[in-house]
Amino acid sequence: MGRATAIRLAAEGAQVFGVDVNADGLADTAAAIDSAGGTFASRVTDVSRRDDVHAAIDETVATYGRLDVAGAIAGIARSEHVGSVTQDQWDLMMGVNVGGCFWTAQAAIPHLLQSEGNLILFASNAGFMGQAYTVPYCASKGAVVNLTRALAMEFIKQPIRINAIAPGGVETPMTSNFDMPDDLDFSLMANYVGMRGMARADDLANVFAFLGSDEASNVHGAIWSVDGGLTAA
Repeated sequence: MGRATAIRLAAEGAQVFGVDVNADGLADTAAAIDSAGGTFASRVTDVSRRDDVHAAIDETVATYGRLDVAGAIAGIARSEHVGSVTQDQWDLMMGVNVGGCFWTAQAAIPHLLQSEGNLILFASNAGFMGQAYTVPYCASKGAVVNLTRALAMEFIKQPIRINAIAPGGVETPMTSNFDMPDDLDFSLMANYVGMRGMARADDLANVFAFLGSDEASNVHGAIWSVDGGLTAA
């Protein structure tokens, strides 16, 4: 989703700065944007680490002179029986999914206040509904939902917009390699994907581009579901 969003924004003429813990992934994104004539810079970053995220935001502003839109898109998911979740798995899930959003907000908001810009976090439909075998993931995304709302209220009188996107199932390498635990009850997983099937990464990139634009000037504190109607049921 991050790559699709970077490519979409670059196609709109944005100067894009990407972060990823995976240097090869950044190189692939850079190649795609460069081949289309776009502008892209990057930094290998562990979004669960405060200092890493602050350094990345500082480098973004140093590179381009300003920050208009900041997005916290990185996330991880894991399927596991609740009794099998380890301390390291819990800490990693919370560090990336929640910490990545919080540290991005903390680092980016001072710059976004100057530019009257936008902060866009990535939540999930799992933040609204219980899903078996993904308890830490649901907890982390529920935290992002309320993190978004709390930030929106704290800055309700300031020149900034803060929103989140809540995907359902999305066709990405992460979901295609999603391992299920042994001895699971498939009937408990019937509500994982909406009747319209999984979204494309481009679907999320399109919503991100809208929320980051002036066309969404009165959208603040919203959680935009992009899940094919799954959470409407």
